[in-house]
Amino acid sequence: MAPLLECRSLTKKYGNVIALNNVSFTLERGRIVGLLGPNASGKTTLIKLINGLLTPTYGEILINGLRPGIESKLQVAYLPDTTYLNDWMSVKQLISLYSDFFSNFNVSKAYDMLKRLDLKDTMRIKAMSKGTKEKVQLILTMSRNADLYCLDEPIGGVDPASRDYILNTILNNYNENGSILISTHLISDIEQILDDVIMLQFGCLHTHKTVDEIREEKHMSVDELFREVFRC
Repeated sequence: MAPLLECRSLTKKYGNVIALNNVSFTLERGRIVGLLGPNASGKTTLIKLINGLLTPTYGEILINGLRPGIESKLQVAYLPDTTYLNDWMSVKQLISLYSDFFSNFNVSKAYDMLKRLDLKDTMRIKAMSKGTKEKVQLILTMSRNADLYCLDEPIGGVDPASRDYILNTILNNYNENGSILISTHLISDIEQILDDVIMLQFGCLHTHKTVDEIREEKHMSVDELFREVFRC
């Protein structure tokens, strides 16, 4: 069986700027992986490449042995780092839209998560707080039965209570035969749920280890290693 995700000598250039430089790694199934690095390290570029929103300058990406395309898009659920929902739409309309658009969208799961949030499906996006919008976006993403969930800053800009809800939602609702790739700066908040860590620096792969390997080899937490590497 092919690995869930393979990146082979992945390079992406924007003119003379190298966003990713010869990045290679493999991501197996059943893992929660932290994608870490400072601003402009290539995290969002990598996630967009995985989702087929950008094309590599060199190298290739394989998702279940497939290059990014129509077939792979069904296997990848993507949560971008910006609000993308139309303000005029209600939650019910969004669920209907996702159900029509994605054949692997689980409507009952979406409504179950909404019920736990105590959010009515008649509520419109424009009436929601930033934190509630992010929760709704997460619910829509996690209601898909995907193999790979790419979450770009899912807990950025929300209060600690909302972060706990988001992390619990991630842990309790993803496909256990799949994996989650989480890009974040809030390492101490998510370290407890991570299995593996990928660190990018200046577009290059700096570290790809399990959390246990980091603790055993470096005698420090993931957050401490990040601060040492990037001096923050």
